[in-house]
Amino acid sequence: MFIDSHCHLSFPELVSQMPAIRQAMADARVDRALCICTTMEEFGDVHALALAYDNFWSTVGVHPDNEGVQEPSVEDLLAKAALPRVVAIGETGLDYYGMEDRKGGRSVADLEWQRDRFRTHIRAARACAKPLIIHTRSASDDTLAILREEGEDGAGNIAGGVFHCFTESMQVARAALDLGYYLSFSGIITFKNAQDLRDVVAFTPLNRILIETDSPYLAPVPYRGKTNNPSFVPYVAQQVAQCKGIAVEEVGHATSRNFETLFKGVTP
Repeated sequence: MFIDSHCHLSFPELVSQMPAIRQAMADARVDRALCICTTMEEFGDVHALALAYDNFWSTVGVHPDNEGVQEPSVEDLLAKAALPRVVAIGETGLDYYGMEDRKGGRSVADLEWQRDRFRTHIRAARACAKPLIIHTRSASDDTLAILREEGEDGAGNIAGGVFHCFTESMQVARAALDLGYYLSFSGIITFKNAQDLRDVVAFTPLNRILIETDSPYLAPVPYRGKTNNPSFVPYVAQQVAQCKGIAVEEVGHATSRNFETLFKGVTP
């Protein structure tokens, strides 16, 4: 019924609870999950989950905020992407949030390494024709521009992909959709102060929506502040249903179809 399109189940606070999480998923009718890689160093752990469980899949990539980690080449990414049950490239993108406190007062110009890393991931995704999992925070103009420059301009798409945990404006949503990308919404859409984002959900065509938890982060209401896990993704689906004025079952079926369309080989 429901699929968590973005979760970090290799993180210690979740992997230690795997039997309980999987039971909770089954009880909540969450039948599949995509386990996201954020460093090359953790890829083995993420991939192991996909190999161990027939309803988990894996990605390969390096999160834009991660520094002091192995910097992948296109060839590094392609080697991992060719392994069984690896269905996407990412999480990748740009993150300019908190330049003063989180990035030590650096300027956007100082983050050229992020832009170079993003281009590497796009080139790998296009080379293997697997979709991109895109993280963009306070960096939407550059994110969209680099996608276009690298050939992911809608008409020329080879990779395609999804803007995960979408929190940007209606204007950015339109631009991402115009590029042929999907938008994935998280528990943030259940937060009281997220009306602007709920308006984006209402605007986005149902056949371009994915749902996610971003576990262990961003637990939806009524679990806000708690450790998130994939069994909570139906709360996201329920909020999408309310925004659309449709049944939650319709959201579950539609977002599952979208997941299967974007990520090849993720059969039930």
